[in-house]
Amino acid sequence: MAGMNPKANIDAIQAAIQEAGFDGWLFYDHHHRDPIGERILGMDPKLHVTRRWYYFVPATGEPRKLVHRIEQARLDALPGAKALYSSWQELAAGLEALLGGARTVAMQYSPNNAIMYVSMADAGTVEFLRGLGKQIVSSADMVSQFEAVLNEEQVASHSVAQRAIDAILAEGWREIGRRLRPGAGRAGAYSEFDHVQWLSEAMRREGLVWADGPNVSVNANCSDSHYEPTAEHCAPIREGDFLLIDIWARLNTPGSVYYDITWTGVVGREPAEHEQKVFEIVLGARDAAIHTVEQAFAAGRPICGFEADDAARAVIQTAGFGEFFTHRTGHNIGQEVHGVGANLDNLETHDVRLLLPNTCFSVEPGIYLPEFGVRAEIDMMTAPGKAWVTGKIQRELVRI
Repeated sequence: MAGMNPKANIDAIQAAIQEAGFDGWLFYDHHHRDPIGERILGMDPKLHVTRRWYYFVPATGEPRKLVHRIEQARLDALPGAKALYSSWQELAAGLEALLGGARTVAMQYSPNNAIMYVSMADAGTVEFLRGLGKQIVSSADMVSQFEAVLNEEQVASHSVAQRAIDAILAEGWREIGRRLRPGAGRAGAYSEFDHVQWLSEAMRREGLVWADGPNVSVNANCSDSHYEPTAEHCAPIREGDFLLIDIWARLNTPGSVYYDITWTGVVGREPAEHEQKVFEIVLGARDAAIHTVEQAFAAGRPICGFEADDAARAVIQTAGFGEFFTHRTGHNIGQEVHGVGANLDNLETHDVRLLLPNTCFSVEPGIYLPEFGVRAEIDMMTAPGKAWVTGKIQRELVRI
């Protein structure tokens, strides 16, 4: 929203408030504690903010501002009448006047901190507003509309990253074989970190950027779902190993959207029976979540993030591996690899946010045993009436 005309931005915000049935949306910041609000309002994230400011957008009518006298220009780029305060007494009176007759007020708040990704408002501010007789409700679903919904250019950018990364990953498996096998002219010691470097260089050549990673893990390291091999702390890749690669990146252009996938394979052998069994269970869980989302969108039925998690988790629990599936089923994807839209989660959080049309998210169930771990990650995109997997879908363990 940063490049949006402020008036058009407010029109969109008010439309969202009206659809939600709230009286208004209160934005509040101090020392940049709420980057979500800054982005939605199109504010400069480098703005010098040392005093509290408040911006109230009612469901209808003109927005209203409350700012400190020594920083009274902080919200001048936004439309609406401005009130000033200096003392805490003026602040209290100013907030009461700012909200007027509004009863149901949305904020970046989550009851019981259940959806911590949007829980930016501090408890004291919420307590004070409740003392004024206001019902503070979560802005979580409205935040998703502004932060997670993608435009056509962003969807296209995801597709470009998808094609590049799918090709890089496929060649990466072949590169491991070349590095390990005598007679290839390049055989020798090759580590997890060495392959991280190879993948990183391949992504740079394609004009991609990313935060941290990628992750290359062998054997027990595959069961650390956020494992990060380094030059000092990594394992060699050897014949007989079980191998997991998690890779993510986006185009180096403003507003571009990440592509994020995980595949697994074995080196120089066929998978053991136990490995194949775990792999098939994880694929069944992944496909159950995909099917649940696809069905809901095809039927025009609203679906919450926790429902897709339930579908995947039930498969793993029924197979007797529930204790080894230790994270949510998926996360929102946007300009950040872990976006602030709805996640596929009924473990870490009970995510009741809706999976909205024109959003992107991962589906990535896993089983993590002491000796090896399997995760099968794909990305999904949605639109009115349909949802689909955006890239290649792993059906068999890769043989290197």
